[in-house]
Amino acid sequence: MDFSLSDEQHLLIDTVRRFIADELAPLEDGVERTGQLDPALARSIFEKSKALGLYAMNMPAELGGGGLSALDTMLVEEQFGHTTDILIRRAFGNVYEVLLACHGAQKERWLLPAVQGARTCSIAITEPGAGSDAAGIATRAVRADGGWRLTGQKHFISDGLFSDFFVVSAKTDDSRAISLFLVDKDLAGVNVGRDQPMMGLHGTSHVELAFDDVGLDADALLGGEGHGMRLILETLGRVRLAQVAARAVGKASKVLALAAGYAKERRQFGKPIGEFQLVQQMIADSVIEINAARFMVLRAAWEIDQGNDARAWISMVKVQAAETLGRVADRAVQIFGGLGFCKDLPIERYYRDARIYRIFDGTSEIHRGLVARAAITRGSSLFDIGL
Repeated sequence: MDFSLSDEQHLLIDTVRRFIADELAPLEDGVERTGQLDPALARSIFEKSKALGLYAMNMPAELGGGGLSALDTMLVEEQFGHTTDILIRRAFGNVYEVLLACHGAQKERWLLPAVQGARTCSIAITEPGAGSDAAGIATRAVRADGGWRLTGQKHFISDGLFSDFFVVSAKTDDSRAISLFLVDKDLAGVNVGRDQPMMGLHGTSHVELAFDDVGLDADALLGGEGHGMRLILETLGRVRLAQVAARAVGKASKVLALAAGYAKERRQFGKPIGEFQLVQQMIADSVIEINAARFMVLRAAWEIDQGNDARAWISMVKVQAAETLGRVADRAVQIFGGLGFCKDLPIERYYRDARIYRIFDGTSEIHRGLVARAAITRGSSLFDIGL
């Protein structure tokens, strides 16, 4: 069993890490302070990233993406965790694998422009009455005039102000079946509401959406009527693994590096606080948990690359990585003491940003239920090696 990285993987990680350090890190304080990213700066980092081949790395090479395997994508996504959400989106893209279900004219209209960075997309599934229960939505699409009429509401739609189109979940006709639709923002009846204020993730909009009898052509249906939940389960699991789990590991690593560095330099009672055993315990526990979460991310990615059903693994690692990040961030605040609670340093920002990881893309409680059901159904194959 080989745990080493290839020369190509080392080069990929180093390229992304240097880009983040040189181009994105200098912008983080301004975004945090103003809650905005200047459009000219957004365009600049997009063009630099795309020139280096760093945009849409998760998408197939034949479509113009990076063509990375799931495992290599997770190595990159971990590095993304070293910067802020909005800068990740503008520099590297947020091109969702669910768009690979596009066919025919849909590819030219939605998929290829998204991979090229000419158009941007948000996923619109969550509703005021349906969060973790993705099947409990009230939004409906009914057949009309050779196409569809879409009515309903969504909220917490990340990057909704910036996006050009949305992947929207809706119940179709009188059935409970869920379908997905590609909905352009500029269509009549699409109303972008307020940007919902958040505790963290400054700079990324999270908007309310309302669809008031929006007329959609037949091509707007993505992946076939009634196939929405299957697409969500098949493709958004990879989003959970990449944008939640892998990034959580990266963010935890960055936070721990700051905390360990501070423990080495900060002196109390005549010696560095890193020499106190209770501080050492916080650092040691963080090192252990980060490494455990990282290997779980990579194992789940390997399962995807083997063509296996990785949903239970993704649920496991989503919980582990999100909760690891929360604990690491909390320990870092404790190690920094009063400065960890102060906005003069970024630790308090990392602490705030970390909290959402246990909530979005399925709460820890929901994913624990999924893991338990998989273990009961499949037996010990999830936890006993060799089975």
